[in-house]
Amino acid sequence: MESEIPARPSAPAGPEATFDAEAAELLPFLTQGARADLQAAAAQHVLALTGSGPGRALLARQAELLKALAVLAAAAGSAPARDAARALVNLAADPSVHEQLLAADPVLPTRLLGRALDPQWPWADEAAAALANLSREPAPCAALMGTLEAAAKSGLGLERLLCALCTPGYNACAPLHHLGPLLSNLSQQPAARAFLLDPDRCVIQRLLPLTQYSDSSLRRGGIVGTLRNCCFEHRHHEWLLGPDVDILPFLLLPLAGPEEFSEEEMDRLPVDLQYLPPDKQREPDADIRKMLIEAIMLLTATAPGRQQVRDQGAYLILRELHTWESEPDVQMACEKLIQVLIGDEPECGMENLLEVQVPEDVERQLQQLDRQEQEQLKQQQLELAGESGGEGPTLR
Repeated sequence: MESEIPARPSAPAGPEATFDAEAAELLPFLTQGARADLQAAAAQHVLALTGSGPGRALLARQAELLKALAVLAAAAGSAPARDAARALVNLAADPSVHEQLLAADPVLPTRLLGRALDPQWPWADEAAAALANLSREPAPCAALMGTLEAAAKSGLGLERLLCALCTPGYNACAPLHHLGPLLSNLSQQPAARAFLLDPDRCVIQRLLPLTQYSDSSLRRGGIVGTLRNCCFEHRHHEWLLGPDVDILPFLLLPLAGPEEFSEEEMDRLPVDLQYLPPDKQREPDADIRKMLIEAIMLLTATAPGRQQVRDQGAYLILRELHTWESEPDVQMACEKLIQVLIGDEPECGMENLLEVQVPEDVERQLQQLDRQEQEQLKQQQLELAGESGGEGPTLR
């Protein structure tokens, strides 16, 4: 007969050997067949442990417990599955635990992927969040990409992920906003970019409207991050900027405000950026604004790309953005892009900025200038925080 789980502190303070014994006691209550109320209490206890670094470090040593947690998180009809899934989200948010998580359950990405893309699974958002956290590091991200490629034949590949991301109400119980940052992380992989940039699939065209997705900055930021990563592939710039995709207006529109332009200037802008309403709001998230600028900067890597960006009046939008922008790092990124657009063209042999080989001494000088810029930026942020009476800048 099963006994009640003894009450335990949320973060054990005793020696590791003591916790090993406690984990051994806890393990049977996390496995299938355990009494529902005890299983729920055990999942809540583990979830509390994952809320602190020391707790995650202790759990990382418990391979059997991690495996049981992964199985429970994907268990059909299990009430404690949500707490188990949330515990995995917290564990995956700690890069130092990734290796142990995957070693304990090598099929964890497959489990999570199946649940994240299941339109009936109530905790699909937690599964997607765990995958998004897990894919931040290169090795787990590559492993997940391999899982997606292997699962393509069974309908759980990137195409299914994109369907879930681009289909409103795909899962009535879960908004699935975390699929945005998950796709952004995956797009760091060459195989993912090759899929996204395949002209025959029309994937990028499906993502572009989501740069204006108002319900979630998480999803919106993930889409913008994905587009920025795709812009590293300069061989596709002509296609991205051309009529088949026409990416630039989608990158510029979130940066545009309600400013009025002269008729001559208005004629230089794409149609979608002309005569915007007086209540037009810019992208409210500074990080997303910076990624949008970085994506446009990447599109100016080649001479034809620079000309196309100039011809579509990007400078006009950036000029007004620079006047409005209050975040120093975003303003700095805007300045750099403006300099590229209004500056002289590079000399012969240097036209592709992504392929230029920078001499070591020049690279060191540039790195030093970059460090100086960052120090200046930090000083400006501290001064702004002092003026506003705050306690200083905080991480978000």
